Amino acid sequence: MPATVFSPVAHELARHPGPLFPLHVGDTWMEPFEGGRMQDLDVAEHPGMHRYCATQGIPPLLDAIVEKVRARNGLACEREGVLVTGGATAGLAATVGALADPGEEVLILAPFWPLIRGIVQALRATPVEVPFYDRVDSPEAAVAAVRERLGPKSVALYFSSPSNPTGRVLPEAWLAALAALAREAELWILSDEVYEDYVYRGEHVSIGRFAPERTVGIFSFSKAYGMAGNRVGYLAGPPELIAQAHKLSVHTVYHAPTAGQLAAERALRKGDAWIRGAHAAYRAAGDDAAGVLGLPPPEGSMFLFLDAADRLDERGMTGFLRDCLEDGVVVAPGASSGADYASWIRLCYSSAPPDAVAEGVRRLARRLGRS
Repeated sequence: MPATVFSPVAHELARHPGPLFPLHVGDTWMEPFEGGRMQDLDVAEHPGMHRYCATQGIPPLLDAIVEKVRARNGLACEREGVLVTGGATAGLAATVGALADPGEEVLILAPFWPLIRGIVQALRATPVEVPFYDRVDSPEAAVAAVRERLGPKSVALYFSSPSNPTGRVLPEAWLAALAALAREAELWILSDEVYEDYVYRGEHVSIGRFAPERTVGIFSFSKAYGMAGNRVGYLAGPPELIAQAHKLSVHTVYHAPTAGQLAAERALRKGDAWIRGAHAAYRAAGDDAAGVLGLPPPEGSMFLFLDAADRLDERGMTGFLRDCLEDGVVVAPGASSGADYASWIRLCYSSAPPDAVAEGVRRLARRLGRS
């Protein structure tokens, strides 16, 4: 497992003499909505907010999640099928641990969110990368790509839509075809939907509609509401699997932060306007960045993914990233998102204010010879 995932030159940032444009980590420059910030929570209103809480999640948040999953994701959902987790990261770890024995395989559609490969490795399972988002153009091709990597030890399929890092949104017909394959091959589906609120073209569809008995949806308040530091996400899936993931969650993080859960419950009740504003800001920044870099506009998420092969020299990707750092620009290496993507880079266009992202992207374009 690599010690540095998002930038091998991150330790050099403090020594950079000029302005920095940190486009390497998927976060937001925006603060959460007023009323949903830590300073808005009060012990008088929430006695015990600094203590332990129910390990599944605080009841008001569980109820709000059930309501949201039914209404927005179109999934049958009860409290027993929900687990509040220490961010989507901890939720995915608990799910992989519940599903995969050591040596069993988790198929991962690539390029992928950089941490999923290490999560599978940490649980002593085997990640199997499936080149996908830049190779597949139909439901039939999607199924063929996964089927090619299926083996007797395959137990689960992971993907994100909207995709981190490609910005692709998988169409409904593709999801239905993948769900049918998962049912045929007896695979569990790990559906990473943390960017569901940030679709700019197309429509987000939860694959759990097509195979609810074998799908775990993974969601996050970090991305939806700009609350990454609160460390609150949740799982929605079959109660028997959620019960097993709950055990692992208890024995690792115990439960998601109590105060973070209080803020998350407020977000589900009162955060829609914040999402609308963030959606507009992210879409504008993404479209501008794509235009400058000569890429198609993103369909969703907060990322662009591009091949920089023609700018690499004998120093490889690390040398190129150091060249970018000379310009003050920090991007993530594509190899963190898949072995086939060593010459690619990922940039996040929501991680800094729009004017800073625009300047950083233009500096990157000059470095890439695209300006």
